[in-house]
Amino acid sequence: MKELISRQLVQYLEARGIEHIFGLCGHTNIAVLAALEKSSIKFVNTRHEQVAAHAADGYARARRQTAVVLTHLGPGLTNAATGVANASLDSIPLVVIAGDVPSHYYGKHPHQEVNLHADAAQSEIYRPFVKRAWRVERPELFPEIIEKAFQLAESGRPGPVLVSVPMDIFSREVDVALFERLKLHTKKLHRPSIDDETATRIVQMLAAAKSPLIHVGGGVVLADATTELAQFVTHMGIPVSHSLMGKGVLPDDHPLTLGMTGFWGTPFINDKCREADVVFGLGTRFAEADCSSWESEYSFNFPPGKLIHIDIDASEIGRNYPVEIGAVADLKQALTVLNRIARKLYPEGRSNSALEQQIAANREVVAASHRADARSNAFPLRPERILADVRAVLPRNALITTDVGWNKNGVGQQFPIYEPGSILTPGGFATMGFGGPAAIGAKIACPDRVVVALVGDGGFGQNPAMLATAVQENVAVVWVIMNNNAFGTIAGLEKAHFGTTFGTEFVKDGKPYLVDYAAIARAYGAEGVQITSADEFKPALERAIASKRPFVIDVAMQNAPVPTAGHWNIMDIYSPGQKVHHVATSALPQP
Repeated sequence: MKELISRQLVQYLEARGIEHIFGLCGHTNIAVLAALEKSSIKFVNTRHEQVAAHAADGYARARRQTAVVLTHLGPGLTNAATGVANASLDSIPLVVIAGDVPSHYYGKHPHQEVNLHADAAQSEIYRPFVKRAWRVERPELFPEIIEKAFQLAESGRPGPVLVSVPMDIFSREVDVALFERLKLHTKKLHRPSIDDETATRIVQMLAAAKSPLIHVGGGVVLADATTELAQFVTHMGIPVSHSLMGKGVLPDDHPLTLGMTGFWGTPFINDKCREADVVFGLGTRFAEADCSSWESEYSFNFPPGKLIHIDIDASEIGRNYPVEIGAVADLKQALTVLNRIARKLYPEGRSNSALEQQIAANREVVAASHRADARSNAFPLRPERILADVRAVLPRNALITTDVGWNKNGVGQQFPIYEPGSILTPGGFATMGFGGPAAIGAKIACPDRVVVALVGDGGFGQNPAMLATAVQENVAVVWVIMNNNAFGTIAGLEKAHFGTTFGTEFVKDGKPYLVDYAAIARAYGAEGVQITSADEFKPALERAIASKRPFVIDVAMQNAPVPTAGHWNIMDIYSPGQKVHHVATSALPQP
């Protein structure tokens, strides 16, 4: 028996448990769309492919499940590329299914073919950042390829894959037995762990250290190992620092949570990392911003410090720092073994009440340093006031998406996250425009949770057409636009080092050029409010959440820099030896 590949693909995705597909139509993929019409799978129709990719990314993070993107060839595929690359750098599993030119027209330059340097080369565009890019050459190979695509996206270090499908193959028939046999194949691979000998060595090395420290990244959340981590930390009494992507892996109110390291880390946190004699890295790349450009006087110092590193990706172990003990393992499996060994070796557990008191005291010092700004009635609002009001209103398990700027760096530094995996941020690629669409995907994935996107006006302006998708699909996201009328972080950087904000602020004829984002929201059919005083914001956010509708809150915000205590080498490139970071600027009318 034979059936169209497009129909069998949809049936395969249904059987795999896929409930949503994010995408946009084109003449190369309408056979799949037609097959989806009567499917249980919901097609989330976007107005731009970058929105589709970011929304799928947010969905995969919140649902902890591989997400599917359906796109058209050529400009559709390139539009999606930034979102797919963002997912790749943050190790988020996506399967991107893209229509391609008809197989019998390869190299003849049919409509929208990319072939300037290689025939039918659209899949080559994705090769630098996906785990693999397939171009389906024959119909009977498609079932095997789609199965391999999911397996590769989900195994090892997760990430996106591309399956580029000539449009005529979607409309070809193949024997249903080719898809049926895939049901016999496991959909979940067992992951590697560590042996007792290695676990014993790690636990003993940490116990013998004078000032041990655990440094965690987003890989702990990806491995669903946050519970095991908390158990290990509590039993061994070891403080925990985190990367930007590791924010919330251990709740910010845990007595042993230090906070974020690196450029936007505080002196206390960076000092604890630099002074640690043994650091245990879990699921982190030790990336530049988290490690103060790897310069030893700021955050981490190896040697003399010793590093233990466990990651699912062998290429990350020893990439930036020499490693004393390195292990390739799934963190959930590894921490399960480590917990068992720790309880065996130290059945009563270990504690350090003096350190916990020191951490608590430092938290109060940091909170006190921001308290006046967090309570300020100044308008435009202080960024600290915006974050404080948002945290006061949101439930503990709310999902937060961020973009770049204050809403990423300031949130990482000052905004408490209490539930692992509840903050979705563009860490590796730092993509402006991620937070808004990612919130749509997160809300679709978790409809019963409050979802708030903290974004700048620059980021929101990247893809305002996401509002059409939110309204059309009744996705009740709240977008809080922290509006400094500029690409604010870059404006502060340019002003500090070059004395100008040219090309970074939104001005016309020398005056602020203001956009009414609340009016744009209402034009799309969403709710929209423009805040005109500090006291208006908190009630507006409460009303937005209660409305259970797509809701945009446009908040004028001072462009004050995020405090920086670490280091970023670009500062030495701009202003050698001057220790200059960012300064405040203003492209908004002042009171």
